[in-house]
Amino acid sequence: MNLTSHLPAERRAHVEGRLRVNLMAWLTSVRQDGRPDCVPVWFLLRDDETILIYSQPGKVKLRNISVNQKVALGLDVTDLGRDVIRVEGTAEHVPAFPAADQVPEYVVKYAERIGALFGTPAQFAALYSEAVIITPNRLYA
Repeated sequence: MNLTSHLPAERRAHVEGRLRVNLMAWLTSVRQDGRPDCVPVWFLLRDDETILIYSQPGKVKLRNISVNQKVALGLDVTDLGRDVIRVEGTAEHVPAFPAADQVPEYVVKYAERIGALFGTPAQFAALYSEAVIITPNRLYA
């Protein structure tokens, strides 16, 4: 993976694993007035090293991205703030992207949560119908 190529081998394997299996991340986008907006999101690291997120229509993150595509995505699984992974990149709202229930890797990753919270992948996809693709340009780990 090019994104993690600057890391030592052991750390690289660990970071890549977290980027694939962590279920939650914090997406930070920037409001028009310059204030950051940070929200929890589900995400999928794709084979091309872009990151896929789905959003409900009309959310602040979509408005922010339409004005300023610079974003950060942060992962932290400890209450002590250790093992933080942060990705910076550019985000694009992609309205014509396939729905979440049509992306098998996404459905597999979130099957348990989708079932518990939404019933079916189709019900999740109907609510979270807007795709955002993040193209990372820097990783801190």
